[in-house]
Amino acid sequence: MAKARLESWVVSDAFWERVEPLIPQRPGRPTRRKFARKPGGGRKPKDARVVFEAIVYVLRTGCQWKALPRERFGSASAVHKRFLEWEKAGFFVALWQAGLAEYNEMEGIAWRWQSIDGALLKAPLAQESVGPNPTDRGKKWKQADVAGRRPWRPAVDHRDRG
Repeated sequence: MAKARLESWVVSDAFWERVEPLIPQRPGRPTRRKFARKPGGGRKPKDARVVFEAIVYVLRTGCQWKALPRERFGSASAVHKRFLEWEKAGFFVALWQAGLAEYNEMEGIAWRWQSIDGALLKAPLAQESVGPNPTDRGKKWKQADVAGRRPWRPAVDHRDRG
């Protein structure tokens, strides 16, 4: 029997078993402060697997945080808040490192030879070789002076209203 194909953003059980140990623990409440409500009051935090699936969904589809399907993932702002917490705790770096280590064991990475390609800045000489932007052709670059008139200045430099 063939395996059921999952959507590209659904986290499989096997993958979740490898990711779950890397997820940082949520910080508890500070003990020095007094709170008006009882400990444990309020909404329970979102399940980490649902949050991780929502993050994968955003990465795979390229949608905005606010476009997350509410019926599947709940509040987009709560998911984004956890994403920021995990990013600050270094979860994504640890996940990347674990993925590289696992791939290195399976396939082997040629660590002695690696290359990277990318453009981080605009080409400094591109304007000279390309010319002006075609959308700017109709724009006035300098305000023309009105013929036969002096440049405008206020009649009085300072007015005392005192």
